[in-house]
Amino acid sequence: MFGFGNSRVDSELSLSSLLDQNSFYNAFTNDLAKARHEVIIESPFISYKRLNYLLPILHQLIQRKVRIIINTKPPEEQDFDYRLQIEECISVLLEMGVEMLITGGHHRKLAIIDQQMLYEGSLNILSQNDSCEIMRRIHSEKLAMEMIDFIGIRRFAK
Repeated sequence: MFGFGNSRVDSELSLSSLLDQNSFYNAFTNDLAKARHEVIIESPFISYKRLNYLLPILHQLIQRKVRIIINTKPPEEQDFDYRLQIEECISVLLEMGVEMLITGGHHRKLAIIDQQMLYEGSLNILSQNDSCEIMRRIHSEKLAMEMIDFIGIRRFAK
């Protein structure tokens, strides 16, 4: 018999929702708009198109003193034609006051909002354009904190 062995976690996962590239951004931006303290986004790629879509809400969060931490891969690990775009996007985010982490070999796709809402899956949050993707949205402080500990982001973002 297989199982998580923790009925609270089982219950939280049963209340989670699966999203695709068509439904993700509506749910995500609604949750972002409600952020009060902190937003962590791990997305290995950043594009002008997707960043321009998210910039207004990220700007509002910065104005409300919500801490935003973004972890992405270094420009030199990107395709040559894509490097300038990544560098410019990182520059815009830094100028706004976003804390940027640049991690070699990075390929995780996730977001954590106020240490309570966890998104994890295959969708590159800051660059998704026309690919078929999946994300799971889980409202769980326990699972969000587990992910924060697992990825070790506190070692780099003080």
